[in-house]
Amino acid sequence: MDRAQKSEQVAQLKQTFSETSVVVVTRNLGMTVAQSTALRNRMRDAGATFKVTKNTLTLIALEGTQYAGIGEMLTGPTGLATSPDPVAAAKVAVDFAKTTDRFEIVGGAMGDTVLDLAGVRALAELPSLDQLRATIVGLIQAPATKIARTINEPGAQLARVFGAYAAKEDA
Repeated sequence: MDRAQKSEQVAQLKQTFSETSVVVVTRNLGMTVAQSTALRNRMRDAGATFKVTKNTLTLIALEGTQYAGIGEMLTGPTGLATSPDPVAAAKVAVDFAKTTDRFEIVGGAMGDTVLDLAGVRALAELPSLDQLRATIVGLIQAPATKIARTINEPGAQLARVFGAYAAKEDA
């Protein structure tokens, strides 16, 4: 890799760190190509990315960013899982780590807060951004539905009374 490629990769990493809300540092302990592909596909489906980078280039890219605290985690063969959703990358990484012993979570960061393994696992247990949005919509919609039922109920009761009188006269 020549100097221009290295500087381009550092620039891409800096841009990634500026656009993401969470970084999960992982260690690759000899995963197969199929396992790596499966992990990348899961990450992509969740709206996250997984990238294996050179530690020295990553350390250079971390300088001056809010994720500078994860620099000491970058030892050995590491990979970075990132996502704009604070939960997506952590959730996929934790789920994938349960399926294989060749993939290990080292830690991560959410903004300038450095997370250890327990912190990443706790983050993975939170509901995703889409689930939270659905919950909020449901909470907002529930009172409106109750109001509509309450307003319609007297008319429905009156219709049932008239229906009962009509049925009684027919009998």
